[in-house]
Amino acid sequence: MLAILIAGGFALLGTLIGTRFAIRVLVSRGYGQLIRDDGPTSHHTKRGTPTMGGLVIIISVLVAYALAKLATGYAPSASTILLLFLFCGLGAIGFLDDYIKISKQRSLGLRSKAKFIGQAVVGLAFAIAAIQWEDGSGRTVITHAISFTRDFDTFDLPTVVLIAFVLVMIAGTSNGVNLTDGLDGLATGSATMVFGAYVFINIWQNNQNCEFNPGPKCYEVRDPLDLAVVASALTGACFGFLWWNASPAKIFMGDTGSLSLGGAMAGFALMTRTELLLIVIGGLFVAITASVILQVAYFKISKGKRIFRMAPLQHHFELLGWEEITIVVRFWIISGLSVITALGIFYWEWVTGL
Repeated sequence: MLAILIAGGFALLGTLIGTRFAIRVLVSRGYGQLIRDDGPTSHHTKRGTPTMGGLVIIISVLVAYALAKLATGYAPSASTILLLFLFCGLGAIGFLDDYIKISKQRSLGLRSKAKFIGQAVVGLAFAIAAIQWEDGSGRTVITHAISFTRDFDTFDLPTVVLIAFVLVMIAGTSNGVNLTDGLDGLATGSATMVFGAYVFINIWQNNQNCEFNPGPKCYEVRDPLDLAVVASALTGACFGFLWWNASPAKIFMGDTGSLSLGGAMAGFALMTRTELLLIVIGGLFVAITASVILQVAYFKISKGKRIFRMAPLQHHFELLGWEEITIVVRFWIISGLSVITALGIFYWEWVTGL
């Protein structure tokens, strides 16, 4: 528990203090956000706001986790090594995307195909290692089963299908957070709630772990307490970054932050056996991603008609005349309700055993 508190506290301080320094450096170098001409006109005032703030989040999480390990004297677990690899790997792809935007002075960075290839390479490496890395009891980091709050025992996925499922999860969550990161503080605040939920889930799974507390309701999850340390670091880092990212934002996380945070969410869902529960935990991200899919599909089917005035969903409400801060707060409420509902389902399953 001490490591959880240390990681969360130092990560919060890292982004709270480090982001202020990053803003000065990024402004001096002219690393400002470029705005799409076809977006809401209110966003044009944000042109030039420093971006790539996700670097501060990544560095703060890594440093805070390292300090927690040094303070408690425990070595990193296999699960956290792979989770941090996924987190940093997708962050590197996002950084490249952000850098191309800035250096070439255009609103589009990596081509969608190149970005997908990068996500696939990182995801593939993560999936293969997670399937093969066994502990002394023969447990792997992720299993071949599909899970809601724990593995379904009905069938196991073939390895090829499992890898494809992992890649879809990683691409879906990372792109979902990326699509949500369109208004000041929206993605950051929502991600804080999601990672806070995983702190609770991992602590609970550690207390009810089959390795230490065997029984009919125990969880066959590997390294849950160490995963809680990373979740705490992510929660603190996002919370501290929100101080500077809230409206009016002094800095944006960019794709560096959104892709890395989305990848971490996918990693937690896979390692805690809550892949399908993530749909509820990240309900806001799912809704915003679905709005883009529906908009594109309907546009093609109807030959030019639209369901929303603009996608992602938050921009639809902007064009309806809602103030940005109103949209952000109301969407935070939706995200909070999604997280509370998911935690309720998680606890209800344990109590009832259903």
